[in-house]
Amino acid sequence: MLLTDLTELTGLTEPTRPAVAAGDATATALLNCLIREVCAPEQQVWPDGSHLVARLPRAGVVLRTGLARPPAGPTYRLAPPYEERREDEWIPASWDRLANLVAGELELATGRPNPEFLTQVDDSHTALAAIIAARSGPSDDRYIASEQALVAGHRFHPSPKARQGAPGDWLQYAPETRARFRPRWLAVPEDVITEEGDPDAFTALSSYGPPAPPGRTLLPVHPWQFSLLADSPVLQKALAQGLLLDLGPSDVEAVPTSSVRTAYVPDADVFCKFSLDVRITNCVRKNAWYELAGAIALNELLPPVFEKLNSTLLAEPAYRSVMLPDRRLYEGLGVILRQGVKSLPGTPLLAGSLTDPYNTFLADLPALSTPEDARAWWDAYVAQVAPPVLSAYLDHGIVLEPHLQNVLICVDSGGMPVHAAFRDLEGTKLTSGRWDLTHLPARVAENLTYSPERGWNRVVYCLLVNHLTEIAAAVADLHPHLDRTLWQDAREHFAAHDHHPQVRALLAGVPLPAKANLRTRWSRMADRGATYVPTPNPLAAPRPL
Repeated sequence: MLLTDLTELTGLTEPTRPAVAAGDATATALLNCLIREVCAPEQQVWPDGSHLVARLPRAGVVLRTGLARPPAGPTYRLAPPYEERREDEWIPASWDRLANLVAGELELATGRPNPEFLTQVDDSHTALAAIIAARSGPSDDRYIASEQALVAGHRFHPSPKARQGAPGDWLQYAPETRARFRPRWLAVPEDVITEEGDPDAFTALSSYGPPAPPGRTLLPVHPWQFSLLADSPVLQKALAQGLLLDLGPSDVEAVPTSSVRTAYVPDADVFCKFSLDVRITNCVRKNAWYELAGAIALNELLPPVFEKLNSTLLAEPAYRSVMLPDRRLYEGLGVILRQGVKSLPGTPLLAGSLTDPYNTFLADLPALSTPEDARAWWDAYVAQVAPPVLSAYLDHGIVLEPHLQNVLICVDSGGMPVHAAFRDLEGTKLTSGRWDLTHLPARVAENLTYSPERGWNRVVYCLLVNHLTEIAAAVADLHPHLDRTLWQDAREHFAAHDHHPQVRALLAGVPLPAKANLRTRWSRMADRGATYVPTPNPLAAPRPL
């Protein structure tokens, strides 16, 4: 079945998008981070009628925001206007004023400056403004529309749209603009190509490329990455001598997904996870050599487990690159194939699209039209997402990274969740001591493992704080009085695992670990070493009156 037919079959139409202003979205993200990581832990935030007031503990500045709805649940729903207290009056606080205040507070709190921080926030604002201006008309494919819906990005990141390079370099490849592009193709001699995994995995994709000359293998390349590598002397020499043949693009189109560098090729029903030697939000998005090998290792180890869990982890069956005397080229031209979505039941939707405040994906699902229906929808959603993640970790030592961009929720014709698919083997890890990885190179094995404590923090953060909390808040935006009821319903799905002490602690209400994106950016720490701050646990049983 073609994905372009799904809209007609399901009756789900492309949602309309409320207006988004780059300044307001930037200010909201900064304040969300400030409140979660600085003000709330020091009890410097409080509601005041239809507003939320927050005090910067060391700078002493007092800020006020609007609230989109009454404060309930574990996160606030901030809304303009954003204001700063000056003597006896409230004055407007622009996004760049807020960025300077946040920077000043963090410098006082840490004793360390960060001259990059304001530039990163400004870059994110510039990128968001460019995206809004360039965003084209809607896709007629519901799944693709959901992948390209995250206009404002992560609600709890100080620079969610920071993207290395000028907008003119990347707008044509940006998912948020609803872009499509044609990959370039290199023809590589068989003794220069390097690949691992299923030898037939690239066959279907290559059939959409240009004809390969005899004795050569096709390698798809992201055109943005190809331009970034153009200064490589090794690549220049290989092209000049005809060792590598640049065949240019073919007619097949690729659709950039929410991660920017991973593109979906609908005709072949396959994802290409390309390298990009650019920093996007936190990290330079290249396929390191140990990540290429690690994907294949996990793809061999994990499928039997997910069959037992009756769940889906999208396979990454093979990678391909070139073996030339330059590691930058080996990693930069490395591409990982990922299983497509046409075999999934129902209509797959990116989970993040259901929480983005600038589209109406969730509101347009018929299954949430009444409070009773919305409660049943949430129950079905949690049932599809939470048990596989918990069981994978607790029973099998597998650390999934089920944040909003790594989960596809499949819905039926009425929008009811019927299945969840998890993706991204780069973020998937194994609990140290639970798996035998002695057959792997030491650097590969190291990258594939987390300590039990670190793995649990990652699972709880991604599943509860980043994902389910945001889904619940989006449902409660539609039906506000359900806010607390939703979490009491969710307890049942966690209670099924209460023979594990970690789950009993969650049900007892221990604070949840929230990834400290603001502090991580300020400290310029690698994302893998990000710290956590405690945040309220909505799973806690209600206290008797």
